[in-house]
Amino acid sequence: MLEALDFLLKRRSIKAVDLVLPAPNAQELQVILTAAARVPDHGKVVPFYFIVFEGDARAQAGDMIAQAYTRNNRDASADKIEAERGRFMRSPLVVAIIMRERQSKNPLWEQVLSVGAVAQNFLLACDALGYGAQWLTEWYAYDEYVRDAMGLDAHDAVAGFIYVGTALKAPEERERPDLDLIVNHWSGQNTPLKKGDVYNRDKFDFPPMGVRFSKDVSGD
Repeated sequence: MLEALDFLLKRRSIKAVDLVLPAPNAQELQVILTAAARVPDHGKVVPFYFIVFEGDARAQAGDMIAQAYTRNNRDASADKIEAERGRFMRSPLVVAIIMRERQSKNPLWEQVLSVGAVAQNFLLACDALGYGAQWLTEWYAYDEYVRDAMGLDAHDAVAGFIYVGTALKAPEERERPDLDLIVNHWSGQNTPLKKGDVYNRDKFDFPPMGVRFSKDVSGD
């Protein structure tokens, strides 16, 4: 039990650019995907699926991203376009976790939460097998050209691209939430709540309530 808790307390993402071969083999990837899919899922609707990019498929995906970037940035330099083309080449394995909206009597928000748990389980499983991983979205997760080229439709949203490989170096720790700013002990109606508003980031627009998916960049 203490080993499992220590594992959770020390989990850390590895930057995609610091991930190299070897990547999980087919059997290990199957284990990771199995663990990722073992999440709370109200209504058993399985509101997610996976797209695996490995080998030459990463370069093909890079061509798709470069084409989208060129369409959006007509004056982009050749160097910048090539940098975009290399997005999926940063690690030996990339897995897209796609949120698939399912017809259900339960709120869509609960499906979104379930998919977030899928991504976290994926990271934990990679770590448990000795691999590094980083969960990213970046602009192309929201680009309509890329979405169409991947085969996504109006019921799909990219929860993230998870980059996987062997870590070149140990990651530096980053600042973690101050529990004194976000933990509340209920003492009845009108309990003053510490909501952690100090963590608001001015550079991001706050999405209005009711919006299903907001553009953001994930990763820690």
